Amino acid sequence: MIVVAISGASGPIMGIRLIEELLNLNEHVAAIVSQPAGRIIEYEMLLEKAPFSSLRDLLEVRGVAKNFDLLNEYKNNNFFSPVASGSAQFEAVAVIPCSMKTLSAIVHGYADSLITRACDVALKERRRCIIVPRETPLSVVHTENLHKAAQVGIEIVPPVPGFYTRPESVADVVDFVVGKILNLLGRKHRLFESWGE
Repeated sequence: MIVVAISGASGPIMGIRLIEELLNLNEHVAAIVSQPAGRIIEYEMLLEKAPFSSLRDLLEVRGVAKNFDLLNEYKNNNFFSPVASGSAQFEAVAVIPCSMKTLSAIVHGYADSLITRACDVALKERRRCIIVPRETPLSVVHTENLHKAAQVGIEIVPPVPGFYTRPESVADVVDFVVGKILNLLGRKHRLFESWGE
């Protein structure tokens, strides 16, 4: 099982695309969307025409994902969720996008939400923890927190486009970032061609 957490930063489409790709690869996904992320989904993806209700509803409307029976969705305040415990055998957690507030909480062990608790569990159980930090420009506080994240073993995937793939749309840029995470997780994909292919 892969935990995919969407925190309150611009770019929730990246997390949604990761969930879609994992489901299409027949992976079990535990998804967490923070309350601020829900509002950003409304603004950036639903264009404020409809309130965000659930990932499953959004994924069904998008029509990209299949295997919805492999998706479990948890509220960010649900500490009774399986992923809040080290006994849950999830492989990795990816916070995509990761706000600077969430980054700060993760690296300082402030597990006050299910997202930060799942990261805390991943770190203490020596499992994979991946973040896609979303802020620019970065302050010294941000870079210090990113440095600390790298020191404790968190894998940092900035949402930086690979222009060598010759992206033609924002969707291509999003898929490049998602493909980089799938590479880290050891999952094959066709979101972009590797260099030299």
